[in-house]
Amino acid sequence: MTESNDVQQDVQNLRHDLDVQAATQAGAQSTQAATQAGAQATQAATQAGQAATQAAAVSGLAAAVASGFVALIVGIFLGMAIAKSNR
Repeated sequence: MTESNDVQQDVQNLRHDLDVQAATQAGAQSTQAATQAGAQATQAATQAGQAATQAAAVSGLAAAVASGFVALIVGIFLGMAIAKSNR
C-alpha cells in the first residue's frame, strides 16, 4: 500500500512539475511577444518623430526663404525711393 501511495505521489509531483513548466513557457512566450510589440511601437514612434521633425525643418526653411524674399523686395523698393529722392 505504501508503494502505491508513493507512486501516486510521484505522479502528482510530475503533473505539478509539468503544469509549472507549461505556465513558465507560456509566461516566457507572452513576455517575448510583449517585448516585440513594444519594440515595434517604439520604432513607429521614432519614425513619426523623424517625419514631424523633417516637416518642421522644411516649414522653417520655407518661412525663412519667404521672409528673406519679402525683405529683398522691400529693400529694393526702399533703395529706389531713396535714390529717387536724392536726385
